[in-house]
Amino acid sequence: MTEARPLALVTGASSGIGAELSVELARTGHDLILTGRDAARLAEVAARVRAAGAGVETKGLDLEDESSVEALVGIVGARPLAVLVNNAGFGISGPFAEAQPARLAAMVALNVTALTFLIRAFLPGMIGRGSGRILNVASTASFSPCPGMAGYGATKAYVLSLSEALAEEVAGTGVTVTALCPGATVTRFADRASMAASKLFKKASTAPEVARTAVKALLGGRRVRIAGWRNAVMAFSIRLVPRLLVAKISASMLRKA
Repeated sequence: MTEARPLALVTGASSGIGAELSVELARTGHDLILTGRDAARLAEVAARVRAAGAGVETKGLDLEDESSVEALVGIVGARPLAVLVNNAGFGISGPFAEAQPARLAAMVALNVTALTFLIRAFLPGMIGRGSGRILNVASTASFSPCPGMAGYGATKAYVLSLSEALAEEVAGTGVTVTALCPGATVTRFADRASMAASKLFKKASTAPEVARTAVKALLGGRRVRIAGWRNAVMAFSIRLVPRLLVAKISASMLRKA
């Protein structure tokens, strides 16, 4: 780490969008603290970050556990955090009534609780310094009900709502909050959520594409950035469609092709 380079923290950095966000931030002049559950993959990402000229620290943590969130705050310590990227998250597919309660609790803990408390931990310092940027990875699922992934869609709607509210609260302080809303993206997420065979993933974006879009939006202070023009059109179109029909369309897209 060097004092001349601003410090960024990325959660869920061991693969997919989180890994590519880490590399993009390194390329834009940031040193990194990376966290994720897969230590081996995290080490691979750290090597790519170093190759981009950045200093990097890694910490294997499972942020579904509240004590791990507290540990991560302690790792940053008194160092001024220039960028917070809340990327860690996962989804569950299938009928809500059949979901395992423990998996639902873990998803809410990671997608909602960990994100919320990391923002609460670092936002006051950013406001006090008059600078800082927060990127929260939401989803195009934030814009519509998601039958078949009901709980996941609800967590991402929370992320979008919180991000937009905070962006307004911190306006004029030198701090910005950006919600990234990617659509289907080729990552391990689709396999973990059992969604790789759905219609939604027939025209998926790549993680590097999404990361480039995200970092540009973050550094530009955008409040909401939808990755991909097709996704942007879809998100806008939803506003013109009756909510009952939106749910039916969403359910159709989430079915296996």
